[in-house]
Amino acid sequence: MEGLHIRWVGLAFAVVGKCTSAQMESLAQRMRVLSHPVRLRSLAVLLRARGGLCVCELADVLELPQYTVSRHLKALAHAGWVAREHDGPWVYYSAVDSPLLEALRPNLSPTAEDEGRLRERLALRERGRCVVGPKDTGRA
Repeated sequence: MEGLHIRWVGLAFAVVGKCTSAQMESLAQRMRVLSHPVRLRSLAVLLRARGGLCVCELADVLELPQYTVSRHLKALAHAGWVAREHDGPWVYYSAVDSPLLEALRPNLSPTAEDEGRLRERLALRERGRCVVGPKDTGRA
């Protein structure tokens, strides 16, 4: 998206500058990935977490099965919204810094419930890293 300037205007984006058809298609594909509520919630929580979350932490915060969260994180990573980092048995995901994400940030925050669960889950970390694994909540 080199050379494009994207600005948040009301509830829409304004693309400033000349764009090629390929750039517009690329932007449309990236934005389409955000059309799923689980992906928006995941991105909002990752933005709030600063520094990344492991999949099990995010699954607990969202109260969703780990395989569901992993599938949505894979889509977000493929579209360039999140990056992942391996640390032993854990994979940590974090939001990728970008002008497009910065334009979204003021309009993308976790729900109060998600934010409360995030605080609780982060309190279980040791030296800033997950050591717990997923909660056994019986959800399938």
